[in-house]
Amino acid sequence: MADRRHTERKGFSLGALAAGVGAVVGLKHALRPRYSFQGKTVVITGGSRGLGLVMARMLLKEGARVAICGRDVESLKRAHADLERIGGEVLTLRCDVRDQVQVDAMVGAVHEQWGAVDVLINNAGVIMVGPLESMTLEDFEEAVDVHLWGPLYTTLAVVPDMKAKGEGRIVNVSSMGGKLSIPHLVPYSASKFALVGLSDGLRTELAQDGIRVTTACPSLIRTGSPRNANFKGDHEKEYAWFHVSNSMMGVSMSAERVARKIIEACRRGDAETLVGMPAKLGAVGRALAPNLTARVLDAVNRMLPQDSTPERYKGSQSETPLTRSWLTEMSRRAAERNNENEVSLH
Repeated sequence: MADRRHTERKGFSLGALAAGVGAVVGLKHALRPRYSFQGKTVVITGGSRGLGLVMARMLLKEGARVAICGRDVESLKRAHADLERIGGEVLTLRCDVRDQVQVDAMVGAVHEQWGAVDVLINNAGVIMVGPLESMTLEDFEEAVDVHLWGPLYTTLAVVPDMKAKGEGRIVNVSSMGGKLSIPHLVPYSASKFALVGLSDGLRTELAQDGIRVTTACPSLIRTGSPRNANFKGDHEKEYAWFHVSNSMMGVSMSAERVARKIIEACRRGDAETLVGMPAKLGAVGRALAPNLTARVLDAVNRMLPQDSTPERYKGSQSETPLTRSWLTEMSRRAAERNNENEVSLH
């Protein structure tokens, strides 16, 4: 009986200690000065369309100097015209983040124009949809080059100046696919998992230099991007399930809402932000019930098309009456707003 009371007291003491530590940390977090983007130099990769463009608009309105980069010159021109209408200082630069030489040149151009980079948002991404049997090593290499090497190159380029100033913000936009591997998105998910690992490690090692690294893992986002995504296997059916899901309320979120949450997480200096209920449920399910989660994903996979044809098609080449119907209207409207209608060849 005495041993039981001792154990209960010990448990209560540990619980009280944990609660006290939590309260102190929470109070310290609440009293921390809010990071202001006013007058800050922000670089957004993949900023010419979609989520990157939406974040660029919001940060310009907060008084930031915003530099965006992308691979497609025409998309950059349209994005520049879009951002100029808001006002403020905008710089658009062509850059393939897979190439470290181009990344260094891009960051150098920003530095020459405005000085050191204060905030880096690694947002550039590629999506390849289809069954594993349709994927090639090149598909995996491309995903890793964009989602892992690209953010590493940009980080290495901006960190020295951030360390010299004793502060900086880096946001790595991963995905719910970086927490839970989604069927028919294996190259994408594998590379986004790698980005989460890189981002977590950077967070730990750069914190002592005043640099806060945030990992963002959003659910499906209504940016209008399916037209620019790549599809294999039975590409029309793959495009149909992906595009319809991307347009569904409750499954996907507006690009504007996601952008706001990511920017706020950056402002607070959060370690990680899971944006949207599907991302939160997926992360929790994988951590707490991995076998059940695996069975659910297995059932989902069995319902998807199984054609292993290796040819690659853009979403814009995979349209059917279904994907032109009311089911995808929200995604199509988002494409108009976010510079996704003109399809890039990359």
